[in-house]
Parts: sequence; structure tokens; C-alpha cells
Amino acid sequence: MVGQDNILKEKIKKIKLFVTDIDGVWTNGIMYYTADGDFMKAFSTYDGFGVQILREAGIPTAIITGEKSEIVIQRAKKLEIEDVFVGIKDKLTILHSLMKKYNVDYENIAYIGDDINDIECMEKAGLTAAPPNSPIIDQLNPDIITKRQGGEGAFREFASLVIDNL
Repeated sequence: MVGQDNILKEKIKKIKLFVTDIDGVWTNGIMYYTADGDFMKAFSTYDGFGVQILREAGIPTAIITGEKSEIVIQRAKKLEIEDVFVGIKDKLTILHSLMKKYNVDYENIAYIGDDINDIECMEKAGLTAAPPNSPIIDQLNPDIITKRQGGEGAFREFASLVIDNL
């Protein structure tokens, strides 16, 4: 186990960019619909603070989500996240554009996701995490399985782990 801890710490020291999915990570994956067809999502304020601690450490956060949602755009705007990509089917292409923008390699990227459309990015990223309620946790094979569930601060837990071990 000590060897694994050292490998994890080495991976953490290389992180320069944080990339996150939203549904199932920042939310519990549940959407609430009204009779008029409007929908709502609940976001944990813990995850918002995770963005802040990363920013203070000089590590930008980017969002890549498959769901096309104005709610996600508004949440990102409030948290002053510059890189927000919604309705994305090919997340790996967006990841490549972020690598160019920030002049980083895969090993410099921390990625947290929870479902099938995150697999390609998680296979490439230098450090990965998933919340324990991911429906495909075994397929994702993350470096870290957070203790907190999606929608309950999983992103913040991952961000804090990285910041605490830089």
C-alpha cells in the first residue's frame, strides 16, 4: 500500500488542470421536472468551494458535460469557471483542446467522472477519481474513489486531496 501511496503522490504533484463532469459528480444524477417541463438540479456548495481552493493554488477547473443545460452554465458563471462545455458527446476532443490551451499533457490533468462518456478521458488523464455511486465504477478504474457521493461534495474531496498533497 505504501508503494501505491507514493505513486499517487507523484501523480498529484504533476496536476496543472482539473476537469470535471457534472451529473453524477456535482449532482446526485437526479433531475426534478415540473408539470411545465422545467427542470432543476441540486448542486453542493462544497464543490463550489473546491473550485475556489483550486483557483487559489493556480489550478484552473474545466467542465465537460454531456447534458445540455443552462443550469450548468449558470452555476459555472457564478463560480467564475471559464471553460464550460455542455452537450458534449465527444469529451476527448474537448480535453485535447484544453491541453493545447493550457499547454499541458495528459499526466498534468486530474479528471473526475462517473459514467460511460467519461471513460476515454479517464483512460488518458494523469489522475482520476469517481464518486462511489458511479454505476460503472469498475469500468472507470479510477485512481481514487471518493468517500463522498456525487452531489455531496465528491469534487471538493478530490480537489482537497490534490491541494493537500501538492
